[in-house]
Amino acid sequence: MRKAVALRYNPRRNEAPQVVASGYGPLAEKIIQIARESKVPLFENKDLVRALLAIPVGEEIPPELYEVVAQVLVFVYGLDQQNTSSKGSQRDS
Repeated sequence: MRKAVALRYNPRRNEAPQVVASGYGPLAEKIIQIARESKVPLFENKDLVRALLAIPVGEEIPPELYEVVAQVLVFVYGLDQQNTSSKGSQRDS
């Protein structure tokens, strides 16, 4: 069965990333579909998803998940940087 968790991190509002959606099966498919349509990067990690599914929607992640979620955020930040630089080079040409 497919599983998905969506996180949001706003350092001005939260001390840690917050679970904003989570679910199994059709709900997980909907979360993934919305992420794709919104051009939100997807990151697959079965162990992390399993741990995050235990956190209620609206809650911040616990400290024991900070390191692994930080790795995900670094991955996403890198994608954002690539997209920004490729858009800039397209404008320059």
